[in-house]
Amino acid sequence: MMSKSDHRFPKLSVPATAFVLVAGIGGVLSSLSAHAGDWPQVLGPKRNGVSEDERLAESWPKSGPPVRWARPVGKANAGVAIAGNTGVLFHRLGDEETIEAFDTETGQSRWKQSYPTSFVPQVGSEDGPLCVPSVHGDKVVTFGAQGVLTCCELTTGKPLWQRQTHDEFEALSGYFGAGSSPLVWEDRVIVNVGGHKTNAGVVAFSLQDGRTLWQVTDERASYAAPIAMSLNGQSTIVCLTRMKCLGLDPANGNIRFEIPFGKRGPTVNAAAPLSIDGRLFLTASYGIGALWADISPTGASELWRRRDVMSSQYTTPIQFKGHLYGIDGREDGPPADLKCIDPATGKAAWTEAGFGYASLVRGGDRLLIAKTSGELLLVRPSPNSFQPLSRHQLTSNNIRALPALSNGRLYIRDTEKLYCLDVGCTD
Repeated sequence: MMSKSDHRFPKLSVPATAFVLVAGIGGVLSSLSAHAGDWPQVLGPKRNGVSEDERLAESWPKSGPPVRWARPVGKANAGVAIAGNTGVLFHRLGDEETIEAFDTETGQSRWKQSYPTSFVPQVGSEDGPLCVPSVHGDKVVTFGAQGVLTCCELTTGKPLWQRQTHDEFEALSGYFGAGSSPLVWEDRVIVNVGGHKTNAGVVAFSLQDGRTLWQVTDERASYAAPIAMSLNGQSTIVCLTRMKCLGLDPANGNIRFEIPFGKRGPTVNAAAPLSIDGRLFLTASYGIGALWADISPTGASELWRRRDVMSSQYTTPIQFKGHLYGIDGREDGPPADLKCIDPATGKAAWTEAGFGYASLVRGGDRLLIAKTSGELLLVRPSPNSFQPLSRHQLTSNNIRALPALSNGRLYIRDTEKLYCLDVGCTD
């Protein structure tokens, strides 16, 4: 008899409106909540790349931040999620996409769940998953490169439900496969599916059993993760599609606002929207540029739109005390610039030209920057100048997966290994 960690995920592909029966699951959702210090989803607790409670070290030793452990991983550009002492890794091992829980103290595997994949990208050779897992209570949700949406129990790995979204909603895989990390909002999972032929650009699924709750828009999918923002005390889901930014009512999918954002041709929307005090910041490369808009219950109003401020190919800028810190440019072009901009004016405070492409996260009042070249930086964010505190070449391999910052530790993967680094303040 196979163990829980070995058995294969059941095939639960169902019609888009059908109810999925889950054996052994009651009608009450898990009441477990996130712990302080968790990084349970893409871009952290609030999907903005920030953990306000983290206190990072003032500097690193010459040898770099201490490596607590490192372990081999399969193919993927998906970062990890962290909940308590459990991490979730989503990667491709051979011809299977594998969801794997690991012990954050040791990196050792606790359980694995796998299902077959035959994904081949239209562009490039990277055929692993792109989306960071989303942890909510005792459930973990993943979205594979071929649009396979999966939910398992976090503690045991027990399969709960699975949907073949690309097949069911006739969605295209795009250049690199599905890349928009799902958003768990209360009792539902909101996914940028991209079923433009079936009015299923964005779909909400029940977290409990995987049934379809609503589907809206004929928009194709982007690679940007949806976020939630509050408008007059009401939650609004902000979803950046292939050509628009949509504000949706999470209860029924009704469109509250839409902003044109995108460009036809070989372009990509991939950086997540940023919600800052009732306003939205959007950024994309490929001649699309950046946008700053005021959002109200009655709609959206553009404040400025420019292509010379911060046009990030796929990483999301980080906000700190009224300024944004991020990458202007592309990984596959001339060396990108690191910039600090004032979104209120649309002007750059400073530019570190030729910095190179990178992902940023913030812990308290420090930035951690992971360059695709494998270099890590600890930076003091300031609108006055670029202020690096420490640098370290962690690996010679490429780093594209988004970092996770939890309880003083940085979890970051390259093309071969997942590293756990001690970056917290020790006093």
